[in-house]
Amino acid sequence: MHLAVNTRFLLPGDRLEGIGRFTLETLRCLVAQHPEVTFHFLFDRPYDRRYLLGPNVVGHVLGPPARHPVLFVAWFEGAVARWLARHRPAAFLSPDGFTTLATRVPRVTVMHDLAALHYPADVGWLVRRYYRFFLPRFARASRQLVAVSEATKADLVATFGLDPGRIRVAYNAPAAQFRPQDAATQHATREKFSGGRPYFLFVGALQPRKNLGTLLRAFDLFKEAGGAAAAAARLLVVGRRAWRAGPIFAAYQAMRHPEAVQFTGRVADAELVDLYAAARATVYIPYFEGFGLPIVEAQASGCPVLAAGVSALPEVAGPAGALFADPFDAPAIAAALARLWADDALRARLAAQGLANQARFNWARSAEVIWAAVQAAVAGPGAA
Repeated sequence: MHLAVNTRFLLPGDRLEGIGRFTLETLRCLVAQHPEVTFHFLFDRPYDRRYLLGPNVVGHVLGPPARHPVLFVAWFEGAVARWLARHRPAAFLSPDGFTTLATRVPRVTVMHDLAALHYPADVGWLVRRYYRFFLPRFARASRQLVAVSEATKADLVATFGLDPGRIRVAYNAPAAQFRPQDAATQHATREKFSGGRPYFLFVGALQPRKNLGTLLRAFDLFKEAGGAAAAAARLLVVGRRAWRAGPIFAAYQAMRHPEAVQFTGRVADAELVDLYAAARATVYIPYFEGFGLPIVEAQASGCPVLAAGVSALPEVAGPAGALFADPFDAPAIAAALARLWADDALRARLAAQGLANQARFNWARSAEVIWAAVQAAVAGPGAA
């Protein structure tokens, strides 16, 4: 069997974010689980050979690099469609929510969220047009869909009127390297990143949906109200500057305590492991999320989590997340930060519950769900 896979999010270097991580980890499992299959990885640029995950993987570079709506069309409807027509694999698996309409090859598409449809102001005009036109068509053209949470599945059904029977759920999961660290390692991490001071941690790309402006305002309120007890507190913001980040830095400039916030930019995977494990808590308050990978990465690291109680986040955090209803309520978030900062027993309980909760998520199980979707797509309409 020959299976084509869209691997354009497997970027060279330590540049993998949520979708790239999902792509890598599920494919790593699939390639190992199915040595009888030849996997054709379709890249949109020169690739790192470490992403050829086994002897049954063949890499192909198809231009142009697809990071703009016009180039999305050129790549998926042009280069990918031509490759599929020429090679006729059994199926085309796309882990990043996009696929091609210009093929008869059975398609399996992983949908992560519909944020751009629900919050169109968060993206540019041309991107918005692309999503509005193509996403419903991608969903209907795919013989099988995979959602990364039950919340995303329900959203797909409600937004596009799809049959829930052809949508499976394959969760994200924490990678094996995320685990608690000993006291000495935690101390060294704080010395390196926060001048030895305890810190709250945010992890994610700097873009509107992550709601960092509200977090900065809440942290400022926490510092104002916390007095001497909160004087040492720091907030580390880990992630690249993505799009429409201007309001985030405007909120930062308006803070009374900007010196307590540190923007680290993107960090290496090994550093991220240490940052989670040494944090007082991870704070993750996007106003819309299809899964929320930092939650389970933090929990696997023994780090308490404070999260917004919206979209997929309660499903993912489980009973181990300190949740609040309104992700825009800065005073309520500040109060939650204060409770986490002061209550050692609460942090210990959330950390223990988090370690138990994250065990629900496993890349090998998610790969099995994807494989079942591939088999159903190849079998044809009506296959279970």
